[in-house]
Parts: sequence; structure tokens; C-alpha cells
Amino acid sequence: MADKGTNAVTVLFCLILNLCSAVLIILLNKTLYTLYGCPNITLTFIHFLMTSAGLIICERLNVFQVKILPFRSMLPLALTFCGFVVLTNLSLQSNTVGTYQLIKTMTTPCIIAIQTFAYSRRFSFHVKCTVIPITLGVLMNSYYDIKFNVIGIIFAVSGVMVTSLYQVWVAEKQHEFQVNPMQLLFYQAPLSALLLVPVVPILESPWAHMFSWSFETLALIFLSGLVAFMVNLSSYWILKATSPMTYNMVGHLKFCLTLLGGYVIFQESIQILQVFGIIMTLSGILAYTYFKMEEQKKSHLPHSVVSFSKGNNS
Repeated sequence: MADKGTNAVTVLFCLILNLCSAVLIILLNKTLYTLYGCPNITLTFIHFLMTSAGLIICERLNVFQVKILPFRSMLPLALTFCGFVVLTNLSLQSNTVGTYQLIKTMTTPCIIAIQTFAYSRRFSFHVKCTVIPITLGVLMNSYYDIKFNVIGIIFAVSGVMVTSLYQVWVAEKQHEFQVNPMQLLFYQAPLSALLLVPVVPILESPWAHMFSWSFETLALIFLSGLVAFMVNLSSYWILKATSPMTYNMVGHLKFCLTLLGGYVIFQESIQILQVFGIIMTLSGILAYTYFKMEEQKKSHLPHSVVSFSKGNNS
């Protein structure tokens, strides 16, 4: 009985930690970009280094076991990992928090498209229909965003495409090598940091970039890196201790809280039609989650039960 109580408290702690850290990392990074002029790729590089150090500590504490993986298979993952983090951070830097967060939801339709055309995966009619409100909501919000800018949208759309490809590849590699996200990240993070080593001096050389490396800024950067690692660690714990449904519900709450944080902290104005766009997108995401969970439940039923239910629906 005590063990169950302890486990419940641990799960609740992980959920709160993941929720807070996921929202905080976006607001911290936005603050570093807008108020301090922190160079984007340099911040990403620091995050990768801190994540690598954190994973080494976790491995030493037996949080997860390292599994030997082929370097050649990890390189494409590391490249797309770099691309999606850098591009989504550039999107956050160039757009309002609301537009940044909403365009990120286009990852779901993009993943459906990649898996349909590149991997011949089939999706139900209901799942495909959820793409409509998600897309229309994003378009409506972006169109009526008074801070709309073309460069920001290009970064955001590019980020969505690379992120979608990365997520599809991660799922494929996890299945292929029978590894968990932490075991993959153990290779991705240091390799991604290594790939950025020649990029940072060329695009964001410390001696040419007008940026003050004050104690306050360094403290915020360190906090940002620590929070970024906690997002990954708490996500791993949640998926391990709960269910995909719980993780998705926390994700929807993060979506709402991040939008709220952007409007309150950064004084981002919002029009009534943008609110309709946000509601439309959120309804599409919730519908997608519901239909996918229903499909997963059916796939776990005995074959005869699934066949019977299909027979009744036809």
C-alpha cells in the first residue's frame, strides 16, 4: 500500500516537473532571444552539451542502460535533431509565442503525410479528418497575427518539416534497435553538439556577435540548459511510468499554458479570430488523440473481438 502511494507521488511529481519545465524552457528561450539577444545556434550547442552531461550522469546512476548502436545509423538522426532544434528556436526567436506554438502542431499532419507516402502507412478516415481543423486553425491564427513576418513563418514551416522527419526516424530506429528514447538521445546529443562545432564560429562567432556574456545572462543560459534536460528526462519517466494517453493530455495542457504564458509575460496581443483559430487547432489535436487512442485500444483486443466490432460497423 505504501509502495502504491509512493509511486503515485513519484508519477505526480514527474507530471508536474514535465509540465513546468516544458513551458518554462520556451519562455526562458524567448526571454534570452528578445531581451538579451542570445545567439540561437550557440544556445542550442550549449543545450546539447548540458544534455550530454546529464545523460552521462543518469547512466552512471542506472536510470537507463547504454546500448551500443551503429554510428552510421545515428548520423541522420543527429543531423535532423540539430535541424529541428535550431529551426524551432529560430521560429521562437522570430515569431510570437502563440504563432510559434500553434505552427508546431502542424507536425501531426506532416507526420501523417510522411508515413503515408514514404512508409505506406494507412490512417483511418477519422484520423485524416483531424488534419482539417488543425491546418485551418493554424492558418487563421497566422493570418490575423499582427506581428506576422515571412522569415519567421519560413523558419517555422522548415522546423515543422524537419521535426516531422526526425520524429518518424526516431520511431523507426527505436523499433529497429529495440531502444528507448534515452538510449537514442545518449548518442544523438553529443553527436549533434559535435556537428555544431564548426557552425558556431562561422555563423555566430563570439568575438563578432554583439552579445554581453554577463553573469546574469550566463545564469539564464545555464538554467535554460538544465530545464531543457529536465524536459527530456521527465518525458522519459512519464512514458515509462504511465501511458501515452497521460503523456498526450499533459502535452495539451502544456500547449494551453505556453500560449497563456506568451500573452501574459510578453504582452502579445491577440485578436478574436486568432482565438477561434487556437480553439479550432486544439479541437483537432484532441480529436486526433482520441481517435489514435481508440485505434490502439482496438489493436490490443483479441482478434475475434476486433473482427466482431468491425462487422457491426460495416
